[in-house]
Parts: sequence; C-alpha cells; structure tokens
Amino acid sequence: MNKISKILVVVATCLVIGYFSGMVTRSAITTWYPTLVKPSFNPPNWIFAPVWTMLYVMMGVAAGLVWDRIEQQKEAVKNALLFFAIQLALNALWSFLFFGLENPMLAGLEIIILWLMIFETYIKFSKINRIAGYLLIPYLMWVSFASILNASIWWLNR
Repeated sequence: MNKISKILVVVATCLVIGYFSGMVTRSAITTWYPTLVKPSFNPPNWIFAPVWTMLYVMMGVAAGLVWDRIEQQKEAVKNALLFFAIQLALNALWSFLFFGLENPMLAGLEIIILWLMIFETYIKFSKINRIAGYLLIPYLMWVSFASILNASIWWLNR
C-alpha cells in the first residue's frame, strides 16, 4: 500500500470513529448539555464539529505518515501506532462518559489519561516523522483546552 492509501485509510478510520462518538453527543447536546452551567469561555456548540473534523483529519494524516515508515522502523512504528489506537479509543470513550453517561467527573478523570496518551503518541510520532508529530500539536492543545472546560463544567455543576 502506498503512502497516500495509508493516509486515506487512517483518516477514514478517524472520521468514522469521530462520527460514532458524535452520535452519542448529538442527543445530549439538545437535552442534557443545555441544562449545565458552563464557564464564560465555553465555545458555541457549532464550533465543535468543524474543529473535531479537522483534528481527526490531521491525526489520520499523522498516523498515515508514521505507518508509511513501517519498513524502515518496524518496532517503533508498531509501538507508535498502538499508542495512537489507544488514544483514539480513549477519545471515543470520553464522549460516551461525558455525554452518554452524563458524567463530567468521570470524563474529567479519563481526559487526563487521554491527554497523557496523546502526549506519548506525539513523542513517538515525532521520533519517526517530525511532520507527524507536528500534526498532533493542535490535537494536544485542543484536548488541553477541553480538559479545562471539562473540569470547569464539573466544578460549576457538582
């Protein structure tokens, strides 16, 4: 499989996972989420879908670039992609915990683990392909912001 095909496979995978995570979010956005007290820096709801779409595409490109190095750095690539898969699963789990279970506290604890896994994935990706590492920086920054937002929502609604 060539580099473009690998990138497309991972981008599609990320977008599909994002879509299914969004399914959990959609109903809560109109029912439970509006009832919460939110901090002044809470973005409008419409911003989340385009931001996450962009982040999933960037994550997929990053993982595709790393996957393309499998022949040259087999063990490092396999390890990096394992961390990528774990953080992607944790990403989806966060939506379920926060919106599906309506549990900001549990989601807040989980997002710390998610952030650490993204950071470790960033480190591993950067060692294999510098551009792949750079592509994860906006994701890491967004999840940092989301962590503060999650904690604030929990605090304001406890």
